[in-house]
Amino acid sequence: MKKTTFILILILLVSLSTKGQNDSLHIQNPKVGLVLSGGGAKGLAHIGALKTIDSLGVKIDYVAGTSMGAIIGGLYASGYSGKQIDSIFKTVDFDELINDNLPRNAKTFYERDNSEKYAITLPFNNFKVQIPSAISRGQNVFNLFSKLLLHISDIENFENLPIPFFCIATNIETGEPVVLNSGSLPQAIAASGALPSLFQPVIINNQILIDGGVVNNYPIDELKAKGMDIIIGVDVQDGLAERAELNSAPNILLQISNFRTINAMKDKAKKTDIYIKPDIKSFNVVSFQFGKQIIEKGRIAAIEKQDELKAIVQNQHHAPIKKIKIVAADSLRIKKIDTKGNDKYTRSYILGKLKLKPNETVSYDQFSKGINNIVATQNFDSFLYDFEPNDDGYDLIVYLKESTNKTFLKFGVHYDDLYKSAALVNITQKQLLFKNDLASFDMILGDNVRYNFEYYIDKGFYWSIGLRSRYNTFHKSVNASLFLDEGELGIVGLKKADIRLTDQTNQFFVQTLFRKDFSLKLGAEHKRLKITSETFVDESEGETEKTTFEKSDFFSVFGNLKFDTYNNKYFPDNGFLFDGNFQLYLSSSDFNNDFSQFSFAKANVGYAMSFSDKLSLLIGSEGGFKVGDDSNNSLSFALGGYGQNLINNFISFYGYDYISIIGDSFVKGTINIDYEIASKHHIGLAANYANVGNDLFTNGEWITAPDYSGYAIGYGLETFLGPVEIKYTWSPEVKQDAWFFNVGFWF
Repeated sequence: MKKTTFILILILLVSLSTKGQNDSLHIQNPKVGLVLSGGGAKGLAHIGALKTIDSLGVKIDYVAGTSMGAIIGGLYASGYSGKQIDSIFKTVDFDELINDNLPRNAKTFYERDNSEKYAITLPFNNFKVQIPSAISRGQNVFNLFSKLLLHISDIENFENLPIPFFCIATNIETGEPVVLNSGSLPQAIAASGALPSLFQPVIINNQILIDGGVVNNYPIDELKAKGMDIIIGVDVQDGLAERAELNSAPNILLQISNFRTINAMKDKAKKTDIYIKPDIKSFNVVSFQFGKQIIEKGRIAAIEKQDELKAIVQNQHHAPIKKIKIVAADSLRIKKIDTKGNDKYTRSYILGKLKLKPNETVSYDQFSKGINNIVATQNFDSFLYDFEPNDDGYDLIVYLKESTNKTFLKFGVHYDDLYKSAALVNITQKQLLFKNDLASFDMILGDNVRYNFEYYIDKGFYWSIGLRSRYNTFHKSVNASLFLDEGELGIVGLKKADIRLTDQTNQFFVQTLFRKDFSLKLGAEHKRLKITSETFVDESEGETEKTTFEKSDFFSVFGNLKFDTYNNKYFPDNGFLFDGNFQLYLSSSDFNNDFSQFSFAKANVGYAMSFSDKLSLLIGSEGGFKVGDDSNNSLSFALGGYGQNLINNFISFYGYDYISIIGDSFVKGTINIDYEIASKHHIGLAANYANVGNDLFTNGEWITAPDYSGYAIGYGLETFLGPVEIKYTWSPEVKQDAWFFNVGFWF
């Protein structure tokens, strides 16, 4: 009897408990709160859940979120519907967004050289290498938030958003949670989503903030405290891994990290009236490429709770919130500009980089380009901004954190068929002698030791001053016409010879920029050129010895006009290139006693266009000629091989080995078709044609049918080290093929 009574009491208690929990869904005109957890890419499931919530007509009275939940929740609270947020994220390139890739046209020529030469850059202060605080500074992410939330920039208190909102961040100095419920909404959600090691911390109110998921990944208690009667929760957090999955150090560390969160969720899940848990175990925090599937998982999980959600709707007698029709900003009227945090860099410098003036209307695209311009300088660790409405425009408030790093170590690796293997170590010093100068020294170690030194006083669009010293050397079997004239070739009976070429070039120049991608450079040059070979036998000694064919110092003046709008140096699918050079050789130490003044003029023109997001065409034309009677061939045009940053007048040409076709003038045309078969994976088809000879432009042969042709098919991969390319080339004239292979940025 006692046992039966106990069972009946237990059943009654369980019944009352269940009835009490279900009763909350039947409250008349309940206040409904929505809590969205963090989870990185898995948080995209929130979008699917919101689409279902909207479709059922549930009115949300308050939104709280952490990390990705704060980002999705902040957009929802600002007036976007679940469907609109879905449309936004479908257009986002997460690789570009997270990696902070800046468009090439946002960078000056120097900044482009940096990003297209070095694989790794590390601050080096007090003889200590510093590891960056994160992979990404989060600038592109913040720029996106700022644009999407421009329509609520007049709202300081998040209680006054279309749906009241708050989010959670972590104070990295104290380890305490921080509730962000006022100020700049873009900054708040950027701070809440600043995943450690992926995004750098965000400073708000002098607090260094990171991802709120570190301390509170599901802020249900804070939301309940807002007077909510019903809590709808979407939880995208990891569960504990099973034994079979604990097979690596990262998985074990992740399991340990999840202990606290998962234990806390046992209680928090019970407090959630409608608990939505999408089945997304097969995804991880960076599975952004599976966004469509993750969003669908969220939608399905919410549909499974549709009966409970419909019960809420039946008791909500007021009309659901009407979502705001949000029109994307296409222009901005900037009334005033206020800069905060700048010390070394003047307000005029900042506005010059931004290309903004007070009381000016600019397109949002122009504004974004200005932001990219200043971020590309790498002079600022943080660049945040806020818009404050002012009559018919906005006041722009810029918050800067200047970089204290002046010294950097940079590294790169490379392999090609001319210079062979190479490891690059660079040290760069900013503000060595002046505020706006820079010194850089490359030491290139490997099969052919090289160096490159540059000192540059940057005066922007005024005349800047530069010094450069470059040393190159390589060993190669080349066309003997490079160092022997026709008579000498007949005597020795050689067509090719193994040579060692060394070249040291020192330049002093001035340069002015008409815009970031248009420069004029004028200067003076000293070149020491040496060509030796061990091919020839000294008959008197009966043994092979080194023969020197060139060992002269050349003195010249030069000019260079360059216009470059390619969107990618190595795989362009848009833009135009003009690179024109003129060099007058005034004197020489004249090792071979055959010098007279001469000059070279050459130009390279290219145009890239795309037919789709995968298929592009690059058309190029190149030519040059020599003026003067100097019989020295060592600086003549020499075509063959494949490469970039080649010295002197060496020109790439498919189908032939390096330095195979020699002449004092040439014309060349190239057609290159590129198809991106997958992200950063390229298949290319190319053809090039040329006429090369002496006095080509005076005898009219430059417009005749081409004497030389070559074709190539290749594969290319874009990596953080630079391009990896393999090309199979052939030429019908020589009836032989050649392979070219390179790894890493060219330097």
